[in-house]
Amino acid sequence: MARTSRDEEFSAYVEQRRTHLRRVAYLLCGDVHRAEDLVQTALMKLYVAWPRVRRSGEVDAYARRILVNSGIDESRRPWRREDSGLDGLDPATDAGFAFEDRRALLEALGTLPHGQRQVVVLRFYVGLSVDETAADLNCSTGTVKSQSARALSRLNNLLTAQFRAVGGHR
Repeated sequence: MARTSRDEEFSAYVEQRRTHLRRVAYLLCGDVHRAEDLVQTALMKLYVAWPRVRRSGEVDAYARRILVNSGIDESRRPWRREDSGLDGLDPATDAGFAFEDRRALLEALGTLPHGQRQVVVLRFYVGLSVDETAADLNCSTGTVKSQSARALSRLNNLLTAQFRAVGGHR
């Protein structure tokens, strides 16, 4: 009986948060297929720890931490350094930005070093505080601040240059 309740609670969580986890994973790694793999890995690990994590009330934080750590683990594997070869498969995006703007932002995000990219996604997409981001990445708040500053400066330079290259009109 307890197993059924656990499964139902976990299934409800997955149904509610899967799209969000997939978006975060995609922004962390920049590849649709790797993102789906990361989400699957995160959900398997989350299921195992579900009773403990659910009681703590920090389910989203735990899931994000699994995504970040799994992404780091996967990036260290040699076969993950190869290109996927399935170009053109982008996840669905909201209608908040023009296609060109979303594409430019994703391309610029893809040029960031892995650590800076993680900080930008957790701070500005997920909306975590500096302290929460530091906890998720297992680093100091100073590292989060410096990585944020460097990443935002680089993104600003890249996007400004691209905006000027297209004549400053969008």
